[in-house]
Amino acid sequence: MKLFIYDHCPFCVKARMIFGLQGKPVRLVTLLNDDEITPTTMIGKKMAPILQKDDGSYLPESMDIVHYIDRLDGKPLLTGPSNPVLSQWLAQTAEYTSQLLLPRFAQADFEEFATDNARQYFINKKQAAIGDFSRHLANSADLIARLEQDLPALAALIVSPEAVNGTLSEDDIHLFPLLRSLSIVAGVTLPEPVEAYRNRMAERSDIPLLLDMEQ
Repeated sequence: MKLFIYDHCPFCVKARMIFGLQGKPVRLVTLLNDDEITPTTMIGKKMAPILQKDDGSYLPESMDIVHYIDRLDGKPLLTGPSNPVLSQWLAQTAEYTSQLLLPRFAQADFEEFATDNARQYFINKKQAAIGDFSRHLANSADLIARLEQDLPALAALIVSPEAVNGTLSEDDIHLFPLLRSLSIVAGVTLPEPVEAYRNRMAERSDIPLLLDMEQ
């Protein structure tokens, strides 16, 4: 199977995770960020991730891909319950984490930004959504301080480095992509349970963190 992705994209990380957790092989194909033709030809619109199944058909939407792969052999791993408090934490931090992450993604050496046009496409789209990147970068200290105020509440929710609720669940699929994205932000101090969980989930999922792009 092939999985068409952007490396920076947290939704793509969700789809990548289940292959690593399940130990299933997949070929990753990174699309240029300004390539509208390839995904539109596959599924009728520009988005990622897209899974090309063994039969050649295409499946979009990260969680649909997760469910398909997890249940493919009748031995699902994501069997644990979800924690609504964690969902609330993720929603709360989503109000500002894009301001930390998107300007840094735009400057990083991701394969989807291999051309100037692809990088500028991303910048134009995301600045239209969240505002001027330079303003958010200048506000990094305040944003990091806000994040570090919220992280202890997350630390209290982590039951084990092996799974946030003790047993693998969809909560892991939603939490790890954010923590992986945040590894690009220099100067963030993670509580020990959060760092241990992030590092172990990166290992289990076979998805490297972004520490070499830290800024």
